[in-house]
Amino acid sequence: MQYRLLLFICLSFITASYVNAQRSISGKVLDSSNQPLEGVNVYIKGKTQKVITNDKGEYQLDNLSEGKTYSIGVFLYGFSPLENNVTITNADQNLNFTLRPLETLLEEVDVRDASSSAEIKRMEAVVGTSIFEGKKSEVILVDNLTANLATNNSRQVYNRVPGLNIWESDGAGIQLGIGGRGLSPNRTSNFNTRQNGYDIAADALGYPESYYTPPMEAVEEVQIVRGAASLQYGTQFGGLLNFKMKRGNTEKPFEFVTRQTVGSFGLFNSFNSIGGQKGKVNYYAMYQYKKGDGWRPNSDFNVNTIFTGVQYDINDKLKIGVEITHMDYLAQQPGGLTDDEFYNDPRASYTDQNWFKVNWNIASVNFQYQLSPKAKIEMRNFGLLASRDALGINLNKLDPYNEPRLLVADEFRNIGTEIRYMQHYDFRGKPSVFVVGSRLYHGNDDKKQGDASDGKDADFSFSHPDSLLSDHNFRINNYAFFAENIFQISDKFSITPGIRFEMIQTTGKGYYQQTFYEPGDDGLIEEITRPMEDNIENNRNIFIAGIGFSYKPTDDLEVYANLSQNYRAITYSDLRSLNTNVRIDPNLKDEKGYSADLGARGALKWLNYDVSAFYLRYNDKIGLANPANPIRTNIADAYTLGVESYAEIKWMDIFSPLSDYHVNLFANVALIQGKYISDDRVYDGKDVELVPPFNIKTGLNAGYKSFNLSLQYTYVEKHYTDAANTEEPLADAVYGPIPSYYVMDLSAKYNFKWLGIESGINNLTNNMYFTRRATGYPGPGIIPSDGRNYYFTLQVKI
Repeated sequence: MQYRLLLFICLSFITASYVNAQRSISGKVLDSSNQPLEGVNVYIKGKTQKVITNDKGEYQLDNLSEGKTYSIGVFLYGFSPLENNVTITNADQNLNFTLRPLETLLEEVDVRDASSSAEIKRMEAVVGTSIFEGKKSEVILVDNLTANLATNNSRQVYNRVPGLNIWESDGAGIQLGIGGRGLSPNRTSNFNTRQNGYDIAADALGYPESYYTPPMEAVEEVQIVRGAASLQYGTQFGGLLNFKMKRGNTEKPFEFVTRQTVGSFGLFNSFNSIGGQKGKVNYYAMYQYKKGDGWRPNSDFNVNTIFTGVQYDINDKLKIGVEITHMDYLAQQPGGLTDDEFYNDPRASYTDQNWFKVNWNIASVNFQYQLSPKAKIEMRNFGLLASRDALGINLNKLDPYNEPRLLVADEFRNIGTEIRYMQHYDFRGKPSVFVVGSRLYHGNDDKKQGDASDGKDADFSFSHPDSLLSDHNFRINNYAFFAENIFQISDKFSITPGIRFEMIQTTGKGYYQQTFYEPGDDGLIEEITRPMEDNIENNRNIFIAGIGFSYKPTDDLEVYANLSQNYRAITYSDLRSLNTNVRIDPNLKDEKGYSADLGARGALKWLNYDVSAFYLRYNDKIGLANPANPIRTNIADAYTLGVESYAEIKWMDIFSPLSDYHVNLFANVALIQGKYISDDRVYDGKDVELVPPFNIKTGLNAGYKSFNLSLQYTYVEKHYTDAANTEEPLADAVYGPIPSYYVMDLSAKYNFKWLGIESGINNLTNNMYFTRRATGYPGPGIIPSDGRNYYFTLQVKI
């Protein structure tokens, strides 16, 4: 069925064609001495279409519709920007510009269509002090989404990002779980996860899990860059995931927004924000309170999130920004199910003793200094003070023997700084860009595991604090240097090489309890538990390199390619974790490999698309092995390869460009294969775990003016959770396949001046399915996804 659906979508794309006559605007951009200016950005205001003048100062904008009026803007560092309106008649138009020098300095121009219904775009070649030329990237425009933002519904928020495997561990959207290309979605730990460019995970290298996810109602953009982001942002295989938070309204000194949401299973979400611009100060602050009962029993949760950001433009050159984030929540966990339990009653819960508590605090101070019209330096300083506590029984059912619960408590104290310098310059008469930077980071994690009470309440205290099962202090020192450069070889072709050097120092001190079996005085075997001193030290120097290519034969088409090395250090959980369901190989090694992309992308008036092939190689890939006696180890070398594609047709722009109606059809399709390469016959040729061979999200967005309706269909094919490809699920449900599933979501929204209304149904057909088999918390076992649920949001903006 799904292949016929894919064929229908592809045929729809092929049969679409232009019906309106298309014209162009061309001309020259000169300076005050009538000399041609090269490298000038010429763009259509409110559109993503942009070109750059050649060495003769010439430009041309194509595919413009007759009868429409366009606002054409030009921008070049060191010159005053200009704009001119042009009405397209039945002939091509000629429009020249003369730019005059500017003494004051301006930021880069961010060209996008604010009035468009587009939900996704790509990163520009240069943004701030970062380079994204030739890289696989997606930018989710959150305000344009028609989705359940109150619960951060991942299926809807990331529906246009190809190839993502999404874990649905909780219906409230408290924690985000996304991965791709065979990387575990567990708390998004294989992405370098950031907020406004700085770290928000527990520890970027030692414990890269993200327990804090920004509320989508406070996010302006979600930026995703695949593995090639390793050169500028860290060596992770997954790449970069950056949440760009909203800023205050620059056109008003004060703006108040309140969003109140109610939904199924006792959901209540209150989101409130203030913001604005007063002189040289921009400010934005938000508070979110969210609570609910959950789809399953024993799933209560309460969440508080606060974010405050202030930016002060001290002068035309220097800016300073300060941001503070706080999030805390308490959630009861209903536990995992066996396969029989799931198919008998997926809403069942057999424990009321499991709890999870998080307290997350992040601070950031950011400096930007414009050295010259073509040079900028930026410094980000950030720190994290946080804790997470998991409390419960590590079984699939209620413990009939009233044994103590296990408490795992972590306290994180991290601090870091990143400095970047960007320089625009001419290379052989062509505009090029160079960025160099460094990173200093110190991470500290105090991890304790021990017995807690045997009760049912959220008592996060150790019953025997002087005799814990384990007590460790883990530290990481990370020093990094990177450089990347865009060489503009011609007007259409660029090469972007880069390097990164990292020093990683990992230490761990503490002890853990180990059990021995020895003969006693009476000759019988006795169980003896002794504390074992534990000292871990691992220092390594890592050098990685990469290169990207970009070829733009027309303004509407880019062919891109990149090849970058990747590296993943073993984490604290890999080094020492007491999980009765999974053992840790003491000889575990770091993962190394590389990723490559080759693709084509572009945007016509009626079509937005990005189709790419990728290859990802892991050496010494870490995974779950030996179902009979589970162990986390370096299984073997592995690879994943596939095709990731996204396309969206705007039907009304084909047949009626001036209409107030819009009907958009999109499809996000990924075909991926992952295989192990091993001398061990048990694993050689087996599928890499967590790789759905076929993954599609497709849907229809339709509306009239400020009303929009969205219907989405998701299908994920069967895949495995372990390297041995266990077909028959084991009794504890930790090993086994994830069966194929589909799910549908329906959402609508309407905005009228200061009032907004949103509503929808998630899991429209009430399918019973699951996306995850947990080895420990929040399981172990199957974690069912939520059934059909409703939401209603009322927004007031003043």
